[in-house]
Amino acid sequence: MRKERANIFDTPDIDLGAFSPKTREEPKAPAPEAVKAVATAANFPSREPKPTVIKAPEKRAPRIHRTGRNVQFNVKASQATIDDIYAITEAHEGWVLGYTLERAVAALKRELEAAQ
Repeated sequence: MRKERANIFDTPDIDLGAFSPKTREEPKAPAPEAVKAVATAANFPSREPKPTVIKAPEKRAPRIHRTGRNVQFNVKASQATIDDIYAITEAHEGWVLGYTLERAVAALKRELEAAQ
């Protein structure tokens, strides 16, 4: 014997009044203090990030000078070399990084010519 599904179009007078959503209370979540106490007792490691102290790099004053130099030159160097270039530039009033680079290249050329 085969059961067939009811067709909703065949019987339009189906009483669905007995069907309703079940009402039940939502389970209450435990207090955060209780959860923390249980986790601590069970040696459960916290997933909260550990506070880290990150030292922000020192900001240099912006260097905006109109010198006619309009070609950018990017180079990777060690932090010590970059600090030296900035220190030399700041030690001489009126110097900008481009001028320091020009002087350094000229000094290197003189040194290489003298070595030949």
